Amino acid sequence: MSIAEQRGRVDLTPTETAGRDVPYRGGRLLLQPMVTVSWLTAAAVIALWATVTLTGRVDPLFLPDPISVLRAIWDLSVHGTLLADVAVSLLRILIGWAIGTLAGLFVGTLMGVSSVVRSVGTPLIGTLFPIPKIAMLPLFILWFGIGEPSKVATIALGVFFPTAISTTSGIENVGRQLVRMGLSFNLPVRSIIFKVLLPGALPAILAGFRISSALALILLVSAEMIGAERGIGSFVLQAGSLMQTDQLLAGVVMLSVLGFLISLIVSMVERRVLKWR
Repeated sequence: MSIAEQRGRVDLTPTETAGRDVPYRGGRLLLQPMVTVSWLTAAAVIALWATVTLTGRVDPLFLPDPISVLRAIWDLSVHGTLLADVAVSLLRILIGWAIGTLAGLFVGTLMGVSSVVRSVGTPLIGTLFPIPKIAMLPLFILWFGIGEPSKVATIALGVFFPTAISTTSGIENVGRQLVRMGLSFNLPVRSIIFKVLLPGALPAILAGFRISSALALILLVSAEMIGAERGIGSFVLQAGSLMQTDQLLAGVVMLSVLGFLISLIVSMVERRVLKWR
């Protein structure tokens, strides 16, 4: 008697196992949306915030309770200028993000298809990208004035670099055999770029959009705090200077909502455009 038979097991031959279903073992590596968990996490954070503040364990001057913040949002929306400040900030971020994204897509595409442009652009981007973009705002104010162009330029510059980098990386990851196939069919370079390279680079480009939209929001607030009379950043700075922490947190909550909506829009575009994945 074999050892397997002594242990109560008999090894099956490949012929005997051919008709059996093999259980799938990769489910743990597949990410599934868990909306309930997300909402429960948000509710737990708000509940903890309310517990700490409403029980008097924290001075309202340092951390107001959620009810006070919601009341401040309502009052500032109805009787104040909060919504107008949000509208001003939204217009700035849309213009700056659009300019920076178009420039980043253009330069990133050229770097992905041209060795000369890549040789010129790689050291320049590597040198300029680490510079804090908000540090350029005083220079932009000297160039463009204290008005809207300086703030839009700051946002556009911050958006440009991650977009260009993600576009170049995405084009590099497209299979070269697809390019060779297009050339073998005598496709023009423009068709190869717009029908092969850019569609194949879309996952990386949209990932760059997520990063650039977050950077745009951060730069927007920073620019408005330094040189703006209107906008959500200016509103938050003024509320903090007057120690009106409920209004300060009201502005922070509006920024969070704005960031969440931007991320949601990017996710919707990603799901629609990348259905083939």
